[in-house]
Amino acid sequence: MPVYLVRMDHPDGEGWGQHVAAHVLYLRRLIQERSLLASGPLKGTSLRSGFLIMKGANRQEIDAIIAGDPFASEGLICDLRIEEWDPLFGCLSNHATGKLPQELKSLFPS
Repeated sequence: MPVYLVRMDHPDGEGWGQHVAAHVLYLRRLIQERSLLASGPLKGTSLRSGFLIMKGANRQEIDAIIAGDPFASEGLICDLRIEEWDPLFGCLSNHATGKLPQELKSLFPS
């Protein structure tokens, strides 16, 4: 199942504070459903920003999951970036496609 990197930027203020608990509860549910691998705030950004590593059948599924987030339904996402990612190396490599770029195949003989 493809892996996606999601960055959400949020305006700071009363709305964020009112809905952050519901957002975190939603994220906990996504972890239980195994569609969210990791999440957390970004440090040193000008807005409140979070980063999520998600799994989904396709981009449309990820879009639907994000649309169900309380921050989305309350209009508290001012910038959203979603990119498909292939975690070939490291602790998330069990979620990778296993398809190495041709330039790297000699480093990892079968």
